[in-house]
Amino acid sequence: MNELEFLSTDWPTVKHWLIIGGIALATFLFFLFLARKSRTLLSKRLVKRMDDDLLANFLAGIFGSIVILIGLLIVFRIIGLTGVISGMLAGAGISAFIIGFALKDIGENFLAGIILAFKRPFRVGDIVDINGMRGQVLTLNLRDTQIKTGDGKDVFIPNGIILKNPLINFTIDGFLRYDFIVGLDYGSDYDVALALIKKTISEVPGVLGSKKSPEVWVTDLAESTLNIQVTFWVDTFERSISDAVVKSSAILMVLTALEKADFNMPARIVELKNYQGTELKTSVIESL
Repeated sequence: MNELEFLSTDWPTVKHWLIIGGIALATFLFFLFLARKSRTLLSKRLVKRMDDDLLANFLAGIFGSIVILIGLLIVFRIIGLTGVISGMLAGAGISAFIIGFALKDIGENFLAGIILAFKRPFRVGDIVDINGMRGQVLTLNLRDTQIKTGDGKDVFIPNGIILKNPLINFTIDGFLRYDFIVGLDYGSDYDVALALIKKTISEVPGVLGSKKSPEVWVTDLAESTLNIQVTFWVDTFERSISDAVVKSSAILMVLTALEKADFNMPARIVELKNYQGTELKTSVIESL
């Protein structure tokens, strides 16, 4: 059989497989498009009804994956691989063991993602600390959770690590406490100073009042100062002013108020005792 006879004889078969391949490819692309559209629409509807972006997006992602899986099964049927699928299902016991062992981490992260989605220890926008990594939660995926750190880095943390390690959520209830220490000179009018600090801290924009009002108390008798701790609460749901700005304003306003009221806040005092009676030698290094 020469080359022309071979081509003429085999062309119907080639044409048949090209048609089947085109149909299979078009079917897969259709289901891929359908998965993306359905995931977007389902996510929007679930967000409106559940009022939980994290769980809604996660469930929509699972639904999209199921649509793609259905599309793959239909593509296998179109190209005539139903027998292969039946054989795979027949040997599912051994295959599941082998694949499960090989993809143990992926399966673990996927199951952890499902647990996190329903347990919901955090929401989109919460500030969390996961295994020493602190940032704002952006999204929960099937395999990992994406957070953005304070310096703008996007970190993808496997869901299994989140489930196994302690998780600190700074904003889950909307309240977060900050504190700082102020040192007063001994001999000051302490009661007046405490009242002035509490009044000043209450006037700082972003500091909460009522049940979460600021507190001021003495914490320590230091070497050269009487240390006073100032604590205040902020609303983490209020994004118009950041917590760092509130804390900075609180410290500056308290220091300014104390200085205007003539309260001294001395530095650490070091006492030198000379028991030998000789003159101490000192030197001053001038910077050029």
